[in-house]
Formats: sequence, C-alpha cells, structure tokens
Amino acid sequence: MKIGVLNSGGDCPGLNAVINGVVGAADKLGWEVYGFIDGFEGLLPEGGDYLKLTPNDTIGIAKLGGTILGTTNKGHFAAKIGEGDIAKIPRNIIDTARDNVNQLGIEAIIVIGGDGSLTTALQMNQEGFNVVGVPKTIDNDLQATAMTFGFDSAVTSVVDALDRLQTTGQSHKRVMVLEVMGRHAGWIALWGGIAGGAHAILIPEIDFDIDNVADFINEREQEGKRSSLVVVAEGARISGGKLITKSRGGTSEVTLGGVGDIVAEQLSAKTGKDTRSCVLGHLQRGGSPTAIDRILGARFGVKAVKLIEAGKFGRMVSYEAYHVGSVPIEQAVHKLRLVDPDSEMVDTARALGICLGD
Repeated sequence: MKIGVLNSGGDCPGLNAVINGVVGAADKLGWEVYGFIDGFEGLLPEGGDYLKLTPNDTIGIAKLGGTILGTTNKGHFAAKIGEGDIAKIPRNIIDTARDNVNQLGIEAIIVIGGDGSLTTALQMNQEGFNVVGVPKTIDNDLQATAMTFGFDSAVTSVVDALDRLQTTGQSHKRVMVLEVMGRHAGWIALWGGIAGGAHAILIPEIDFDIDNVADFINEREQEGKRSSLVVVAEGARISGGKLITKSRGGTSEVTLGGVGDIVAEQLSAKTGKDTRSCVLGHLQRGGSPTAIDRILGARFGVKAVKLIEAGKFGRMVSYEAYHVGSVPIEQAVHKLRLVDPDSEMVDTARALGICLGD
C-alpha cells in the first residue's frame, strides 16, 4: 500500500515528529510513504512533487523544528480564505490532484494542518479522496482535541521570554509588555503568562479596559512593586475596540500585530511608568519541539496510520483525557476552541492575583 503525507499552513514545532511517526508505523505494515512538498501544492505538478520516505530518511528528525517537507499557507487549495469565510476548491485543481494521486497509486493521504488545512482536507474527502487529518496549531484552538502539538513549545518560548523580561524590567523598574500569538484564542497568553509569572494577561476572549490595567499597575507601585509584566495576545481587543492589524495581503486573513505597542504606550501615559514592549512573533513557531510535543506528534502520526489501516477516512486524530483517538473532521473545523472566561484556568489566574483587564 502507498500512502501520502503532507503538512499545510503555518509551521509548528513537532511536525517532523508526526512525519517520523507516520513513516515508522507505515514501515511496520510494509507500506510506502510519499511526502508531498509544500503541502497540497505538491499534488499539482505532473507526477507530483514528493519525497519517498523510509525510516532511514527520518532518523533524528523528531528533534528538529519546522518540517522536512516544507509548507505554505497560500496557493491553489485555499478553502478557508478569511475569518469564517469558506471557498470551494476549483474543479480543475481537484481533478489535477486526483490524476496525480491515482498515477502514483496512493490510496490515502494524511493531512497535518489547522482549521484552514483541515477544511481543505474535508472538501477533498467529500470529493472521494481517502483522507485522515492530524490537528496542528500552536494556538491550541482546534475543536475536538484537548491539545495540539506545538502548543507546549510555544508556551515554553513565552515563559523563557518572560523570565528574561522580568530581570531587565526589575533592573530598570519598568513595565514590560510581551505580545504573543493568539488571533482568536488566548491559550498561549494564558498558559505562558501563568507559568512565566505575568502580573496581567490580556486575551481575545475577555475585553479589557486599559484603565483597569493601569490602576492595577499603580496599585502595585504603591505596594512597592516597581516593575510589572504584561502579556497580551495579538488578537486581544481594548473594550469596544477593533483588532489591531498590520496589513491584508491577497485573500489571506489580516495580519495581526501592534497591540503590544499600543498597550505599552497607553500604560506609560496613564501610569507615568517607563514602559517597553516586545513582540515574540515567529520565535514561538521556531526551534526544537519540547519533549511533550515530540511524543504527542509521534502518537498522532502513528494513530493516523492506524486509522488508514482500519479504513476510517474523513476522521481527524484527537487527544482527550490522555488518550489519542479520532473524531470526524467536520467536528473539528469551522468552530474554534476558545478560552472560557469562567474556566478553571481563568479562575486560577485570578486567584493568583493576575489582572485580566476586565
């Protein structure tokens, strides 16, 4: 049997661990694995653009960041073109991909991706492709899975940054604002902020009033606490405000960024404190995955192969209650898993005296 594997969308620590898991499990079954280059785009060149992968080709890749197959969040397979906007993949693109897959004799494809990539995978499954999905996003915001690989690595990078900002902030008695990823969901900011000792955490799910944050910092100042750490997710909104964006290119979603600078400027004006902002950006996506993400990625890859072996197509690997199982792909897309403002994690933050700005 021949199977394909591809990763699409943004890169993420742990992608290579998934590929390693797929190749290892498939080899045990005597199957051949074709890794398509640059996501779905690798299905389009005549004969396909791919690497044949054996266990010898994947030795040591689990510890590497990025992906040996390359990836893209642009191209001909954009089924999700904006916030909540869905487009049908053109018929000629589907037919070209089908011809190449059939020519190679590939019987199933494992798609590693987030909401947009899995929306594409769902459409292809509906068009007759045998597809299995593997959830991938550092934002940890996919429905039907309690955790995605890459999230722990992203949180770890936030904690490291906060540890560093705390020492320089204390030295200069400054307010240090760290902007982290999180378009719709504040999981990275919340987990990273709690673990990294942040004093204020601002997330998309809870509108914040900058005056509340400023009052909180002033209270800390009166208590003799001369420096403060503020973590803000890129998608956080000041009460009644809009998303802070940089640009909009083509049909892709708007590029977020800049909320950290605005928060820093307003806090400086309202508190009189020397304030600095730092954008962690793509540092959260790069670098070696943590042990948790390497293990979770490997488990996801192995499970995807087992789903193919059982003929369970149109399903996505999922992680719930420490168990790796699967759910229909349609349960995982179009609806994001957001932070519940009344959740235990938010309660934990409040109990620790962390300001959420509301």
